[in-house]
Amino acid sequence: MSATEAFLQARDFLLANSTDYATAYRDFAWPRLDEFNWALDYFDRMAAGNEKPALWIVEESGEERKVAFARMSTRSNQVANWLRAQGVKRGERILVMLSNEVPLWETMLATIKLGAVLIPSSNMLTPEDLRDRMSRAGGYRRQPGQRG
Repeated sequence: MSATEAFLQARDFLLANSTDYATAYRDFAWPRLDEFNWALDYFDRMAAGNEKPALWIVEESGEERKVAFARMSTRSNQVANWLRAQGVKRGERILVMLSNEVPLWETMLATIKLGAVLIPSSNMLTPEDLRDRMSRAGGYRRQPGQRG
């Protein structure tokens, strides 16, 4: 059984038992997914030629933005290729500061495809909060005597 099939079998089991917690808890077994990338092995395969909405953002104003699965797959591939060209490798951390908008979701899928680690951040972070997150991620080092 492929990793994708094992993932789908586990997902289907949980969906079938979503109202029977005792059975779901007792009988669920985590699948072995040694070589599985959700964005590549599941999302992209399911998205091929799929024009159904994958993303539907509704703003407070009532404005709506829908993006099809196929478009999300294509755009996240473009973002992943751009990130790779910038030198992003598997396991590296990427701090993303975007509001709930299409590029956020494209970047999340791209990050998963690369095997990088996404650090989502609010655009409301203070400069100190941002420095702290970057420091914890290993991407920011304050130089001696540096302010801010």
